[in-house]
Amino acid sequence: MSQSAPPAASIFRRHFRHFLLLTAVTVLGLVGCKPSDGSGAGSGTGAIKVGEFASLTGNEAAFGRSSHQGTVLAVEEINAAGGVLGRQLELITEDNQSKQDESATAVKKLISRDKVVAVLGEVASGRSLEAAPICQQYKIPQISPSSTNPKVTQMGDYIFRVCFIDPFQGTVMAKFAQSTLKAKKVAVLTDVGAPYSVGLATFFKERFVGDGGEIVAEQKFTNTDKDFKAQLTAIKSVAPDAVFVPAYYSQVTLIVLQARELGITVPFFGGDGWEAPELLQGSGSGEALEGCYFSTHFSPDQDSPRAKEFVKSYEAKYGAKPDAMAALGYDSALLLADAIRRAGVAEPTQIRDMLAQTKDFDGVSGMMTLDADRNARKSAVIIGIRDGKFVYKETVNP
Repeated sequence: MSQSAPPAASIFRRHFRHFLLLTAVTVLGLVGCKPSDGSGAGSGTGAIKVGEFASLTGNEAAFGRSSHQGTVLAVEEINAAGGVLGRQLELITEDNQSKQDESATAVKKLISRDKVVAVLGEVASGRSLEAAPICQQYKIPQISPSSTNPKVTQMGDYIFRVCFIDPFQGTVMAKFAQSTLKAKKVAVLTDVGAPYSVGLATFFKERFVGDGGEIVAEQKFTNTDKDFKAQLTAIKSVAPDAVFVPAYYSQVTLIVLQARELGITVPFFGGDGWEAPELLQGSGSGEALEGCYFSTHFSPDQDSPRAKEFVKSYEAKYGAKPDAMAALGYDSALLLADAIRRAGVAEPTQIRDMLAQTKDFDGVSGMMTLDADRNARKSAVIIGIRDGKFVYKETVNP
């Protein structure tokens, strides 16, 4: 048998070696390239894609719509001023319908399908907690406008917020109860299905009792309840000086109306979950809530140039004054744009690094610095209800 290869085999070997060489060159070329199209990331020249998930419909739609409107206004103003890094922001919004588990689905779509570089949302702590593990897994920065439960940012180092947290809010309202309401005995009514409500109740009770106050009753309900008379009757029997209800507006109105029907006349007070125009809508709501109070993040009556400018712009666009959720939605978009500018590139990891370094950011809801746990250190506002309207009472610094 001859040692030389047949002509056909020799030709095959030469062609195969040539194929391998071309493949290697092609692979190396692809590895060395970076995307240069408008995919929304990196050094592209197209729009920078930003995701938002919000409760635009459902039980907490007033919160979601308000936050969304603030976010939209900020994005429009940023783009009108030339965008970020010479590129426009493209806001892609998903409605979670205020439903459990929908936030996870929405954020997965934003990250995998839309290729966003960051995610804004949510208002409610429970829904932010659904989304946070996904953003952390894919290393996409998430900025919550107003989720105050401390667990939200504990989900990972890609999770941020532009609002204060419940340990501070609980402290503010505990001190307010004692110093302004002169309450020594307080009853607490908690929505056991909402992490926001449970967390805020816990921090309030710790501080109120620590400062010498007494919790004389603790009653619970769920967000599907419509009749609260059994809990309120138990509260009435212990004659508290005030009742703390760390819940969302849709439940608070029913609770206070039923309390007044039972002859409970003491003040009710709560946290930022109260703030929505719907709180005072409906027959008798304004009268029932007269003299009640809640803590929040912003008031359109604040006397700062940034706040006044924002209120003017918001009224011009939407025909109504902004609430705290609108201000926080606005600030979340501004903070993200600021981080992208400082990063010099629309890449999630670099954006995360710049967000973590935020100091003395001048937002419409106040000056904020993000601490080591990525929480905003900032002031709280106390709002009172007078003659069926929200009235600014005071600002409490951290």
